[in-house]
Order: sequence, then structure tokens, then C-alpha cells
Amino acid sequence: MRDMTMSNLRKTTIIIVIMIMAVMLLAACAGAGGSNGSDNAGKGNNSREKQEIVIGSDSFEPYFYQNSYGEFEGIDIDLAKEALGRMGYDPVFKMIGWDDKDEYLKDGKIDCLWGCYSMNGRENKYQWAGPYMNSRQVVCVRKNINIKGLKDLRDKTVAVQETGKAEEYFLRKRKGDSSVPDILRLYAFVSMDEVDAALRKNYVDAIAGHENALNSLVETAPEEYEIIDEPLFLSKIGVAFGRNYDSDFVRQLNRTLNDMQADGTVKRIVEKYGLKY
Repeated sequence: MRDMTMSNLRKTTIIIVIMIMAVMLLAACAGAGGSNGSDNAGKGNNSREKQEIVIGSDSFEPYFYQNSYGEFEGIDIDLAKEALGRMGYDPVFKMIGWDDKDEYLKDGKIDCLWGCYSMNGRENKYQWAGPYMNSRQVVCVRKNINIKGLKDLRDKTVAVQETGKAEEYFLRKRKGDSSVPDILRLYAFVSMDEVDAALRKNYVDAIAGHENALNSLVETAPEEYEIIDEPLFLSKIGVAFGRNYDSDFVRQLNRTLNDMQADGTVKRIVEKYGLKY
């Protein structure tokens, strides 16, 4: 009987030792997995187990907006899903106040700005992936007004989006740029929805901005609105990251966007929204 008890005790001890080793092995694996997850998530400003990249923009049709169900749609939404999907990341879209965009980047609330954002004049302010497409900065007017070229904007009122390239263009007049039309007054609004409303309600004579964005207004009433032929200038569109962001990730995204241009993906997505590429 005593021999039987010692045998059982040895078996029990062996089982306990095996269980302890198994627990230690699982803990070690979990620790290693957590470390790798943190390294992979280091592409952004915060730890992300699912390797999410948070993308910020204001509402800017047809590039970045929410439909009637609150779902994000647009050219840049589709481009981000495709590009980041190829890279093994999940995009998370966040609507932000455009005036506060740099604070969102600095505080790590978003990883990048991606919503028809012009690189012109900002090349050294951010790290850029792009340009992945071009967009003309143009002027939109009512058809019943006599504005056919930029010179016709003299003594007229114009609305633009705050901090946008169109605003920057007209403000060059204050610095003595004689190529800029001598308009009567410039109004700057927070969002393009407000800019469009200013023209619809006859608060201003003209509005200016990205051609594809203004086309969205023209398409709602082509018998009332038109874009004049003479553009302000051509914009290069890119994805903006903070200066201290992971440069390897930015370069990888840039390569992926180049691949998407080469294989026709960017063209297909742009044309899906009824625009020319």
C-alpha cells in the first residue's frame, strides 16, 4: 500500500511540473506576441493591436464624406482602404475640424491627413505620400453672371475654405502679386458645404477651390452653375504625416500609391465617382 501511494505521488508531481511548464511557455509566447504587436503598431502615434491607421479630414465631397447612414464614402476613402489593405493595415476614418488638423496630428489623435489635401507650398511642413493625383484650383459661378475669366473677378466677392490653397492664392494680392485678380472682398468659411451655400444663396459672386469638389455643386444644377475655363493653378494631392512620424511607413505608403497609379486602381476609383483622371 505504501509503494502504491508513493507511485501516485510521483505521478501527481510530474503532472504538476508539466502544467507549470505549460503555463510558463504560454506566458512567454503571449509576452512575445504583445511585443511584436506593439512594434507593428509603432507605425502610428499610439499602440494599436489591430494595426489601425487613423485618417482625419473634414467633409469634402467627393473625396471624404459620410452618407445618409453615417458611413464614410469618397475617392480618398476608397483609396485608403485599398492602399492600407495592401500593406496589411486597417483604416479608421475620423471627421475633424479642419482648422485643428495640425493639433490632431501633434497630439496623436490621427495618423495622417487624407482628404484631397494639396501639397503645394506645404512640401516641407509635413512628410508626404504622393502626389497620387492632381486637381485644378478653379472658380465656380452662376451662369447668369458675367464672369468668364479671372480678370472678370475684379470688384467681385469670392468665397473659399479657410486655410485652403484658394484662400492662399487670393491673399497673395496683399503681398503685391499683380497676377491675382483685384477682388472686392474674400470670405473664408470653415467647410466647403458653407462655401457652396454662399453661392447658392447669392451671398457671393463666385467660389473657388478644387475642381472636382466644385463639380459636385455644378452637378446638382448644371443649368445654374458653371466652372470658368481659366484655372487658378494646378494642385498636387497627397497624404500628410507629421514630421516625426515613421518615415519607413510613409515611404511604403508612397510606393503603394505609385503601384496603384501604375496598375490603374487610382483611375478606376476616381472614375467611379464620375470624375476624370
